[in-house]
Amino acid sequence: MKKTLAYLFLGISALVLAACSTKNNDPYHLRVAYSPHLCQAPLHIAVEKGFFEAEGIKAENIPFDASHAQEAIGTNQVDIGFGLASKFLPPIENGLPVKFIAGIHNGCIKVLSLKKSGITTIADLKGKKIGVPGLSDATTLIVKRALLNEGIRVDEKNPEVEFIVYSRNDLPQALQKGLIDVMALTDPIATIAEEQQGLAVILDTSKTHPFDEEYCCVVFITSKLANERPEVVAAATRAILKASAWVQEHPEEAAKIQLDKKYVSGDLALNTKLLKSYNYHPSVQGGYEATRQNARQFAEIGILKKGTDSKAFADRVYLFQKNVPDSYTAADVANVK
Repeated sequence: MKKTLAYLFLGISALVLAACSTKNNDPYHLRVAYSPHLCQAPLHIAVEKGFFEAEGIKAENIPFDASHAQEAIGTNQVDIGFGLASKFLPPIENGLPVKFIAGIHNGCIKVLSLKKSGITTIADLKGKKIGVPGLSDATTLIVKRALLNEGIRVDEKNPEVEFIVYSRNDLPQALQKGLIDVMALTDPIATIAEEQQGLAVILDTSKTHPFDEEYCCVVFITSKLANERPEVVAAATRAILKASAWVQEHPEEAAKIQLDKKYVSGDLALNTKLLKSYNYHPSVQGGYEATRQNARQFAEIGILKKGTDSKAFADRVYLFQKNVPDSYTAADVANVK
């Protein structure tokens, strides 16, 4: 009996040692939520330039639609992703099990008008029709925050503007036909429409204060991964921060890689121009501050529950980690070719 127990113990010990060996030596299989968006360059570059690999991670791109984030995350299809912070806050309030780990860049959303319309500022939008891709779309949420800053009501009971939904590709045509007064869009469609149709920019989140000082896009990880493999989350965070710094220093090469590897479509010159405008100076703390600011204004508007404590919300959503610096600089990635 004692001999049997001894063999059993040895067998269990061998399994434990094998598991630890796998954990320590084999690359971790990380499922990266892939979307064909230009601004997600750091995720794409972290895969293609070996930043994930250098941190002991084997990345797999998983097609991901932010409108179906609840299902993809809830059914354990992805581990990590990238998106507009504002888009994720209402689902998080409703139980979406994710944590934010870093702010990546600003920019990528514009509000445009016809030059002949005379609409030149957000303050001019009172009583106007605003074309958007969806009532809960990130562009709509940005516009609501901008309107709030100007004292224009956007509550459902007594709004001072009207939001009208069109598909992203149909919004420029709706603007030209006078069906809407302005449109809110993400790049590259926004900049393409601006340049081809000679539109006026009344808000550009890469340039218009206070959005120019705020991280619009953040990296998220699932709460499951955060709880079970914090060392993997820290490694992935470092990889993406470094990749972001690399994109800032090499926007044209990043744009070319995205096109060559078919992460995105478009034109090299335009894509390079847009990447240059997004200010890829990543920051862990900056992402936290953006989350808190969004939560504060969303509670005031009614997108989040009235009375929501923005600091408590951000503290619950955000994950600060040991062994992860706030950011990386060009010098930190100078040797990556």
